[in-house]
Amino acid sequence: MTTEPVSFPRRHARTQRFTLGAPRAFTVSPDASRVAFLRSNSGTDRANSLWVLDPAGGGERVAADPRALLGGAAEDLPAEERARRERSREGGAGIVGYATDAAVELAAFALSGRLFTAELRAGTARELPVPGPVIDPRPAPDGRHVAYVCGGALRVVGAEGDGDRALAEPESDEVSYGLAEFIAAEEMGRSRGFWWAPESDRLLVARVDGAPVQRWWISDPAHPGREPQRVAYPAAGTPNADVRLFVVGLDGTRTEVAWDRERYPYLAHVHWSEAGAPLLLVQARDQLSQLYLAVDPASGATRMVHADEDPTWLDLFPGVPCWTPSGRLVRIADEGGARVLAVGERPLTGAQLHVRAVLDVSDDDVLVAASAGEEAAVPEIGEVHVYRVSELGLERVSQEPGVHSAVRAGSVTVLVSADLDRPGARVRVLQGGKEVATIASHAEDPVLSPRVTLTQGGARRIPCAVLMPTDYPGDTPLPVLMDPYGGPHGPRVVAAHNAHLTSQWFADQGFAVVVADGRGTPGRSPAWEKAVHHDFTVSLDDQIEALQDLATRHPLDLSRVAIRGWSYGGYLAGLAVLRRPDVFHAGIAGAPVTDWRLYDTHYTERYLGDPARSPEAYAHSSLVTDDGLSAPAEPHRPLMVVHGLADDNVVVAHALRLSSALLAAGRPHEVLPLSGVTHMTPQEQVAENLLLLQVDFLKRSLGLV
Repeated sequence: MTTEPVSFPRRHARTQRFTLGAPRAFTVSPDASRVAFLRSNSGTDRANSLWVLDPAGGGERVAADPRALLGGAAEDLPAEERARRERSREGGAGIVGYATDAAVELAAFALSGRLFTAELRAGTARELPVPGPVIDPRPAPDGRHVAYVCGGALRVVGAEGDGDRALAEPESDEVSYGLAEFIAAEEMGRSRGFWWAPESDRLLVARVDGAPVQRWWISDPAHPGREPQRVAYPAAGTPNADVRLFVVGLDGTRTEVAWDRERYPYLAHVHWSEAGAPLLLVQARDQLSQLYLAVDPASGATRMVHADEDPTWLDLFPGVPCWTPSGRLVRIADEGGARVLAVGERPLTGAQLHVRAVLDVSDDDVLVAASAGEEAAVPEIGEVHVYRVSELGLERVSQEPGVHSAVRAGSVTVLVSADLDRPGARVRVLQGGKEVATIASHAEDPVLSPRVTLTQGGARRIPCAVLMPTDYPGDTPLPVLMDPYGGPHGPRVVAAHNAHLTSQWFADQGFAVVVADGRGTPGRSPAWEKAVHHDFTVSLDDQIEALQDLATRHPLDLSRVAIRGWSYGGYLAGLAVLRRPDVFHAGIAGAPVTDWRLYDTHYTERYLGDPARSPEAYAHSSLVTDDGLSAPAEPHRPLMVVHGLADDNVVVAHALRLSSALLAAGRPHEVLPLSGVTHMTPQEQVAENLLLLQVDFLKRSLGLV
């Protein structure tokens, strides 16, 4: 008896895009004797265990197994943890996050709302008996206490399970201590709400009052007996949560940190290390100015260390601001048309690099992730490399073409590398610049190999990926499927194998697939990203420019062009068929933002401004206003709108308003509601069938069946 091979869509869904089983979340001990990381046991296993690698000997061992700790019971996640995972797009299970003390000897993590610790030297783990549900436990630097959030209160317990107590308790149901508010977690890259002092005797704790934020209701129409979920959603132009910061001592003392919160309401980043005073980055609501503030923990007073201003907007970057060990400010800034690394008041890089993130800081150098700048002699399309930057210049740590990142402490660097030729990513442990160990991946082999060409399109040299069917002989033009994200925060043209798997699968259904990273996408230059200021529609202009130029060099049938996308890509797909039916003949808009007034404050106001002051920018970039439906009445192009009914990021009102506007305008379209699905689609059958339904729609719409 033979069994049918499992289809790519099913394997893609079952393996969570072939990420399950891959090691991640690395932490290196300062004495170079341990590397902690998370990994599940196979490419279809969602439950991550906590592992430890010995760099000297190369041996791996399990420090904490979630199945053993829970006695085989199924996980039961509290609502706060589900929300945290949605914000971080976390689809795994088991131990999905952990924190350690300064020596990387004690780790803390939550399972099913219960608090566990693991001794990383001994490899033993145990539960601490504390009130639950537990959110975001973090050991003190000295390993003697663990702080965590429960019921909106910040609590602390001894590492032996003794002395559990609340340090800050909410004054009302709208207040929480120690958690990041929606905007910080979704848009600012700040998932934390408390930070230990290096002396382990006190903490900086964020107090979030959500009372000012408007309330929305997310219901489940497939289960009308269930209560709708009440969520605080700060849509563009509406009030944000009120965020304050306190220094809270283990002895119960409490001091508020003072800054001009009316002028700078966004708490974007907090850094507290032995190198200096607590360091804050606070932003104005319009994101045109921001301050770097040093905090006096005794009084709560702040002093300005540096100020930034920008006429368009100021971006936030991973890993900064921070201090060097000698107390100099490290930041990433847009200067002279380039995105540079600055230490103190001096830029250490120029136009040759586009700095993306700071990975580690020592007195000798700063480890950064960066792309080649626009002045680079040879374009490195889709590549990201790791560099050591010092007063003496640059040294590239990653050598092979691809996408690289790193974690470093002391003499040990964990280098994570992906390229176009091999599935997944390789994880190498370097010491003194030499490879001393590797960390194995249990991720499944996709079997599918992208037939991808990375190139540039149009006069703007738009980064593009072109994918042809695996068995394509190259003799006839093919119908085209544009497959973009195409907007802020989401580069798709990357020099990595697995990034192109879904596009290749669509190509193998008979399409030439084109992915273009036009203006607004990151990784090239500040001006490139900021070109979408007050006008998202330039993203569509670049898709068209890339398509038309590529058609002069590749066998693309411009009489049959479709476009698909999710989130911003879904917005682009809707924009394409509504405004440029002369170019696009069908579109699939997945979870699209159709009315930017319904999207959140920090993201939307950065690009389009205050809706009360810039209503024309919102109208011009909308799909549901007169501007959005201003394309010629004919021809009507087929449009499929897909949306998860449980989405609390891009709420389903976007799809419903678009459908209503299309109906009122007499434009035919299809709507595919996904019951119980959020902005992610982690459900295996949903993810699989969604791909199959899209192919069916595209073939029907382009006359391929």
